[in-house]
Amino acid sequence: MVKEGSRDLVVEKDFATAVAEFIRTRGVTKCPTACVLPTQGSVATADREALGEYAARRAERRRARTAARVQQFWTVEPVPSAPR
Repeated sequence: MVKEGSRDLVVEKDFATAVAEFIRTRGVTKCPTACVLPTQGSVATADREALGEYAARRAERRRARTAARVQQFWTVEPVPSAPR
């Protein structure tokens, strides 16, 4: 009879071996979908500018929404002055 823990260890070793073999045969050093740091690739100037414009428009929309929301709660109506 095989213990549950020992079977998991064998499966884990097989998995590690399969991953190592894949990396060795394909030359893959990083998973492209799991990278969270900037890549070493270059981005075209037009794409950088478009991204900057998009970020600016998004920030402006966010500011406008925030201002509209604040104005709902902080509307100040003038108080009529008392006659003297």
